[in-house]
Amino acid sequence: MRRCFVDAGHLIALVNPKDQWHEKAIAGAELVLGYELIATEDVLIEFLNFYCEGGPYMRRLAATSVRRWLTDVKLSVIPRTDASFLNALELYESRPDKGYSLTDCISMNVCRELGIEEVYQRQSFCTGRFQNFALRLRTWPLD
Repeated sequence: MRRCFVDAGHLIALVNPKDQWHEKAIAGAELVLGYELIATEDVLIEFLNFYCEGGPYMRRLAATSVRRWLTDVKLSVIPRTDASFLNALELYESRPDKGYSLTDCISMNVCRELGIEEVYQRQSFCTGRFQNFALRLRTWPLD
């Protein structure tokens, strides 16, 4: 089964009916049928952080969503380890020319380690296609 990495931007739009991309995120769910979906704990942290000041309702909705995803058989959540944090920090430091967040670096490293070449992110449901991570992999320091 092909794997697809799920970005926090997609999850943010998926959960909030008031998000400008919500309808497209819902409609785009057919893009990921037949894929094993992968995210990291850090993506879920980024998702929760986004809603931290959204008021009691959005905080509850965000927390409930994360708890549901943690038990969803369609989504594998990769835990952060000391090594994954340090490896991401190394990538973060090595690319001062890029706007990569530490979560981005963790995600890119997970995709590289698992051979994931497709990412489901906000641009995916706006354009109707996945972003190809393989193209971006060539620009990363691989040593």
